[in-house]
Amino acid sequence: MSTSRGGGPDQPQPQLQRRLTRTQTAGNLGETIFDSEVVPSSLVDIAPILRVANEVESSNPRVAYLCRFYAFEKAHRLDPTSSGRGVRQFKTALLQRLERENDPTLMGRVKKSDAREMQSFYQHYYKKYIQALQNVADKADRAQLTKAYQTANVLFEVLKAVNMTQSMEVDREILEAQDKVAEKTQIYVPYNILPLDPDSANQAIMKYPEIQAAVVALRNTRGLPWPKDHKKKKDEDILDWLQEMFGFQKDNIANQREHLILLLANVHIRQFPKPDQQPKLDDRALTEVMKKLFKNYKKWCKYLGRKSSLWLPTIQQEVQQRKLLYMGLYLLIWGEAANLRFMPECLCYIYHHMAFELYGMLAGNVSPMTGENVKPAYGGEEEAFLRKVVTPIYEVIAKESQRSQRGRSKHSQWRNYDDLNEYFWSVDCFRLGWPMRADADFFCMPLEQLRFNTDAENKQANKDRWVGKVNFVEIRSFWHVFRSFDRMWSFFILCLQVMIIVAWNHSGEASAIFTGDVFQKVLSVFITAAVLKLGQAVLDVVLSWKAQWSMSFHVKLRYILKVVSAAAWVIILPVTYAYTWKDPPAFAQTIKGWFGMGNGSGSPSLFILAVVLYLSPNMVAGVFFLFPFIRRFLERSNYRIVMLMMWWSQPRLYVGRGMHESAFSLFKYTMFWVLLLITKLAFSYYIEIKPLVSPTKAIMSVHITNFQWHEFFPRAKNNIGVVIALWSPIILVYFMDTQIWYAIFSTLFGGIYGAFRRLGEIRTLGMLRSRFESLPGAFNACLIPEEKSEPKKKGLRATLTRNYDQIPSNKEKEAARFAQLWNKIISSFREEDLISGREMDLLLVPYWADRALGLIQWPPFLLASKIPIALDMAKDSTGKDRDLQKRIESDNYMSCAVRECYASFRNIIKSLVEGDREKKVINDIFSEVDKHIEAGNLISEYKMSALPSLYELFVKLIKYLLDNKKEDRDLVVILFQDMLEVVTRDIMMEDQILADSSNGGHGLESTLPFDRQHQLFASSGAISFPIARVTEAWKEKIKRLYLLLTTKESAMDVPSNLEARRRISFFSNSLFMDMPAAPKVRNMLSFSILTPYYTEEVLFSLNDLEQPNEDGVSILFYLQKIFPDEWNNFLERVDCKNEDELKGSDELEEQLRLWASYRGQTLTRTVRGMMYYREALEVQAFLDMAKDEDLMEGYKAIELHREDYSKEERSLWAQCQAVADMKFTYVVSCQQYGIHKRSGDARARDILRLMTKYPSLRVAYIDEVEEPCKDKTKKINQKAYYSTLVKAMPKSIDSNEPAQHLDQAVSVGRRKFSANFQLMFRLIKGLIFLAFVSIIVTLITLPHMTFEDIIICILAFMPTGWGMLLIAQALKPIVARAGFWGSVRTLARGYEIVMGLLLFTPVAFLAWFPFVSEFQTRMLFNQAFSRGLQISRILGGHRKDHSSRSKE
Repeated sequence: MSTSRGGGPDQPQPQLQRRLTRTQTAGNLGETIFDSEVVPSSLVDIAPILRVANEVESSNPRVAYLCRFYAFEKAHRLDPTSSGRGVRQFKTALLQRLERENDPTLMGRVKKSDAREMQSFYQHYYKKYIQALQNVADKADRAQLTKAYQTANVLFEVLKAVNMTQSMEVDREILEAQDKVAEKTQIYVPYNILPLDPDSANQAIMKYPEIQAAVVALRNTRGLPWPKDHKKKKDEDILDWLQEMFGFQKDNIANQREHLILLLANVHIRQFPKPDQQPKLDDRALTEVMKKLFKNYKKWCKYLGRKSSLWLPTIQQEVQQRKLLYMGLYLLIWGEAANLRFMPECLCYIYHHMAFELYGMLAGNVSPMTGENVKPAYGGEEEAFLRKVVTPIYEVIAKESQRSQRGRSKHSQWRNYDDLNEYFWSVDCFRLGWPMRADADFFCMPLEQLRFNTDAENKQANKDRWVGKVNFVEIRSFWHVFRSFDRMWSFFILCLQVMIIVAWNHSGEASAIFTGDVFQKVLSVFITAAVLKLGQAVLDVVLSWKAQWSMSFHVKLRYILKVVSAAAWVIILPVTYAYTWKDPPAFAQTIKGWFGMGNGSGSPSLFILAVVLYLSPNMVAGVFFLFPFIRRFLERSNYRIVMLMMWWSQPRLYVGRGMHESAFSLFKYTMFWVLLLITKLAFSYYIEIKPLVSPTKAIMSVHITNFQWHEFFPRAKNNIGVVIALWSPIILVYFMDTQIWYAIFSTLFGGIYGAFRRLGEIRTLGMLRSRFESLPGAFNACLIPEEKSEPKKKGLRATLTRNYDQIPSNKEKEAARFAQLWNKIISSFREEDLISGREMDLLLVPYWADRALGLIQWPPFLLASKIPIALDMAKDSTGKDRDLQKRIESDNYMSCAVRECYASFRNIIKSLVEGDREKKVINDIFSEVDKHIEAGNLISEYKMSALPSLYELFVKLIKYLLDNKKEDRDLVVILFQDMLEVVTRDIMMEDQILADSSNGGHGLESTLPFDRQHQLFASSGAISFPIARVTEAWKEKIKRLYLLLTTKESAMDVPSNLEARRRISFFSNSLFMDMPAAPKVRNMLSFSILTPYYTEEVLFSLNDLEQPNEDGVSILFYLQKIFPDEWNNFLERVDCKNEDELKGSDELEEQLRLWASYRGQTLTRTVRGMMYYREALEVQAFLDMAKDEDLMEGYKAIELHREDYSKEERSLWAQCQAVADMKFTYVVSCQQYGIHKRSGDARARDILRLMTKYPSLRVAYIDEVEEPCKDKTKKINQKAYYSTLVKAMPKSIDSNEPAQHLDQAVSVGRRKFSANFQLMFRLIKGLIFLAFVSIIVTLITLPHMTFEDIIICILAFMPTGWGMLLIAQALKPIVARAGFWGSVRTLARGYEIVMGLLLFTPVAFLAWFPFVSEFQTRMLFNQAFSRGLQISRILGGHRKDHSSRSKE
């Protein structure tokens, strides 16, 4: 494997180390341990030697023995005391194997000594593999050559050790060969995408001018001040100079070199108009990459009021080099930042100082302290940046992570990545200095740790306090329900107050709000708003109290002023409100009494002025909302007055400033919620609030002096308890029904939006058939970029009026492009077993376009049964051409089928007939037929009743052509004569053609027997059968014609699989949606995909598939019942009749595991889905770059001959691969891959197999290696961590793939528990059922309740019970501590089941009706629900397998 490593910190915190168990390190002791990867981490250097031993063992066991012996000696030198974990066991097992293999391998030795044996094998290996591969330049052979050089190096190392042991000199020829090998090994280094060595310049991806331009620009090191002790190397570039000056790691340099080249090339390749194709980097591309790369850094500098360190020289020739240096420095910092990448502003701080040092070195600045030229603060020794910059900050992260106690500590007691990063949002971060001060507050311990530190010097060193949280401290409280949605709660409370006031006064009509006294009462909502605002301000202080020690003074002042302001308005608004009443009510009189104002005249203007002042911040916020560009400008502004204004509304943070939608988007958003809230409030007022006012007044007017339950209401006079009981459910519904209205409005607006966007244009197979003729036009318009792009119409009108015409028959290029992608989709369906072989044949479009036909060939599923129907129509026709023509052309697909079959019939007959007389006869017949077709009198001139006879003969001919057997030649001759006789005598009714042909024999034919002289098609050269050269195009043509002729049943249900239908409909529908025009692949943005993987399943093992769970159901049986059609398609694809036949072959067992894994939650399924992106890019690149000849031959042609095509560096196949490599990267982050690899875990082998299947797949993981401690006094090894990226190499030379032993861990605990207590569970279920029946009988017998009463009570209790469940969920810790949480979960599941039945029973019933079924499809019902209805298929197995549940 190709490995690229970047080191982690040398000495990470002991608490954070992943300690390996003995089993994980040593694996299963035995011979399988000697796999090249299963070695202790401290002996990783011997892994290549063991790998070579495994490779050569099959060809020369003695050489393999010598390699293992040398590996043992080297292991002893690496760890003589066996102090590493698992080393002692490894050495012992290896020595035991060497003792067993010594004698057998010695007997099989060919030469007299081991030294001569090694020399002979080395020479043989060098000649057979290295010399044979040196002249091959394609990608696969280049990788094999790299592998061969590495193997030869190991063999020479072993050879030299053996010769030294036997005191024998190495032959001069071998030394010369090894010198070449060593030189090439230094050149052929492992690479990810770009092979940058000189010998790989002929690779397809390195032929791109943009790649060459970026490489040339990077290698411009003119004028750079190299260190005095620098040793110049070949092809040095500016990244090598940065490594020398700043001390970056070697592998980081290689990684970021490729990264930077691809970034520049991908931007350069998209430049339009195209720059000069010479290998010169375009300044526009360089500027664009730099702008994107330093966008955050420049924003950070502006936010902190500092000038950036990106100083460019005045000499134009040096500008490009300086820009590349700045970008390379940033990428190298990012490449070694490790966990610091989660702190982007911390990286900005580091880069700010290092870029300034870079500028100082290039400008020749002199340090005022030393009087010498400026040098980096941390020097340029090896790994200086990692040890001196990254490690100290990483240790702070590690300490804070330790303080979190795996998330159990309070949020205020430790800092996460965001908190540490927010330290660099303030100018105070520059107190950290450069070089960074060890006593800075960023590195300080918390205050509580300093209390235990009695050392005065340490106290002085830690004089700065612990920074702690900076902006946000999480406090868990139920009050967050109000705080997080305070505007919503406040709005609903104020609206409720207004509605109650309006409904209570006068007639209760909404127009009563405009009357004087009602409006005056409504104005009291501002007092309520002020009280709510005060509660919000107090709540903010309470919930932020724990952050007071780390909170800045400005934030504290803001909280205090918020509370004071809110309290002041709570006083001001009620006082001024009391002035507005001439005859004040009790509330206003009370307020006036507090201030001694009596019952003087009202002064409403004072209250209005107070309200205006109170609402002024809201008015300003409303203006900002309506004009978001103003708010965006103010939030990004650094002016003091603007910062003061924005400070009151929210704290000034670095992130999230100016992030607002456009004005039109805000308008749509506002209109949606305005309509929703108007509807909700109108419904609440007229349906909920207003009807309750009259009953409430009546209840309140009833005066009862003696309550029956006076203990509960001892002083009640107005039946307040009854009123509360009456209004409480309504108030709860009022606050909760917004979600219901939101669901309704989302459905309505989503449907309208989808209709305008043409979502659901094609939803069913019937709609697909009717619109299929427009699919090629839509495909070419959407996905094929035009050379001269016209401005695309946009807007609603353009979307609704967009129409794609049918592709005319002369536009064969457009049809061929669509056919390539359509066939690729259908082929992927067959590979996934979504369709059968017959369905694939019916769905495919011909790969090889037949230009001789002169028409478009549609998929056979559209033309199925059209030919037999057309034959019946022609046979029954009354001799009127126009009527028959009108009937055939009324069905466009029937017309296409007839035209294609006639054209194919004519071409096949003409291609088979080679005799001169026979050609003349055939040409005369077809000329006559074509003449009558053009004249429109074919039916009137010819007898169509004989067409079925000709049809049957032609079908027989097609069968013979499919078999293509030599022994069928005589039958084919007779068949030709029969067809000729039917055509001339039964259809054309002209015997003259046969007579003329019979009298035409002379010359050489007189030497033939008399009975063969005048017989057409009987001579040896008359017809060409069997076909000498059968091409794929010919096979496809004959097979398609056979399908068109013989398929008599309709293909309306093709494909029958629901998933295949969904995918086809989705693809077809997407072509009609409004989407941006697709660029060429070379002009598209590059993208990468990262999939995290820990210890999930990679590939199911046979044991896991066949192991039944506690209910007796295996995974394989479950999948067979869930996917019955796909299982049958799979058996057909592997040519097996049942499951038992799959067990006889390792290859078939592997196919079975893959089939099951593709239908489970496995990594294999995820990788296959992601790699479809690359396949799509390759097809799209083929459509972009293919010439007319390549396009007509089809994409399948270059797939079938990919090995031949790959030999040519500039071949179309190589170019498609290269452009896909540039644009797409897929990495799986397998965190435990290193551990699995060393322990021999089957998941590591399965991941390796995935990489072998998908060469562009990459796997990233953290490799843990034990290294000898640099301190010789310590005899323990230290651990080093490497960030590793691997890819699969080609299969080893002369070696077989190791056998796959897949053992998946199962949930033993659950199976054992269920088996032991299954009887108890069933008894409990039975008791619960009996108790339920007893309760029902009791309710019917004693209180005389009916079933209707019981159902009503249950429905009435369901909302109350659900509310109780929600309360129990909110109080989960208390309920769990009391032991009732399991009961709550069981009751909640019951509620879900009942609600599901209530909701989906009417849906399932209505789904039988056609109009509801279409609506159901349009609303995109989940496929899982559709398959869930097939539960009866699961129950159709054996009695022991009745359950359909599958253990997770």
